[in-house]
Amino acid sequence: MQRHNSNPRVDWKQKVESLGLTFHSGETPYWDESIYYSFTMSEVLEIERVSQELFRLCCLAVEHIFDAKLWDQFQIPQSMVPLIQRSWKDDDVALYGRFDLGLDASGVPKLYEFNGDTPTSLFEAAVVQWYWLQELHPDCDQFNSIHEHLIETWKISELTSPVHLACSKGSDEEFVTTVYLQDTAIQAGLKTKRIFMEDVGWNGREFVDLENKPIRSLFKLYPWEWMLREPFGLHLPKEACQFIEPPWKMLLSNKQILVLLWEMFPDHPNLLPAFASSARLGNDWVKKPVFGRGGASITSHTLTELVTTPGIPAVEGGFIYQAYCPPLAHANHYPILGSWIVGGESCGIGIRESDSPVTIESSRFVPHLIQA
Repeated sequence: MQRHNSNPRVDWKQKVESLGLTFHSGETPYWDESIYYSFTMSEVLEIERVSQELFRLCCLAVEHIFDAKLWDQFQIPQSMVPLIQRSWKDDDVALYGRFDLGLDASGVPKLYEFNGDTPTSLFEAAVVQWYWLQELHPDCDQFNSIHEHLIETWKISELTSPVHLACSKGSDEEFVTTVYLQDTAIQAGLKTKRIFMEDVGWNGREFVDLENKPIRSLFKLYPWEWMLREPFGLHLPKEACQFIEPPWKMLLSNKQILVLLWEMFPDHPNLLPAFASSARLGNDWVKKPVFGRGGASITSHTLTELVTTPGIPAVEGGFIYQAYCPPLAHANHYPILGSWIVGGESCGIGIRESDSPVTIESSRFVPHLIQA
């Protein structure tokens, strides 16, 4: 894996906007094509293998949660347990998820966390960096079949039509992700309707849209732990709606899964030690909110430094502690690989680069290619 300087296209802003990426700039560019990363084919195959293995381990961990009844550890209300179990038993469609991986000093991929419920940066990974590649490096390839996998997964989903797709108002990133996923569903032949989460209604029997039509299939870019706190949360266990992501995915978006994975598979080469306290981690550890998002309120503790990222302290749900293992730096920049699982298969990566070891919402998205 190598980092390269590159001359941005003169009209790059217009080009990414024409694709639909509207939040490309802030105080610094979010989409940054002044650099890119290159991989050898063997490196890509290893990332693919590791990602597939990690997803297998996660599914084994879900089964263990069922068998050992670890609902309290994952802060799951007992009323939700039958819904989670049913969604797993019925093999409800799990559309996508993103492993955040860092390469350690030896180049071994390490799992930092898994967003199995509401991952973003999907459109940038699936589409925007692909068009960048086609224009500037047409003779090269990219680890990126995300778009094709999304369409194929929608095709076999057996969802009741129309599929409603929802996100919250006010977030350009979530809106773009939702619109993109709607486009892939349409390409798969599904009828769709878009709605904001704030406009999803409850008529006393079922979820309804603004036309008072029942919602039978709902993609919700809205965390399950937030769903449980909504006024309609009490009705979720008896709701007939099929959710994407399915209820069992709330177990994988909960950072307690990192603790359980280490407990089940200690010394696995792609896992980091993780515990409920820092006592077994010495001086070097990272404290993460169980329900944290966007890199907020993460504390890195070493013998010489204590740093907490900005954000509202996510104390609800508590914290877990993970061994400190910063990603391998390139010219004082820290790349995190977002490795995408779609329909249960590893199918591509996107890279977020930061000036510190922790990726936050303002971290840059940078493209990649496979060396020709």
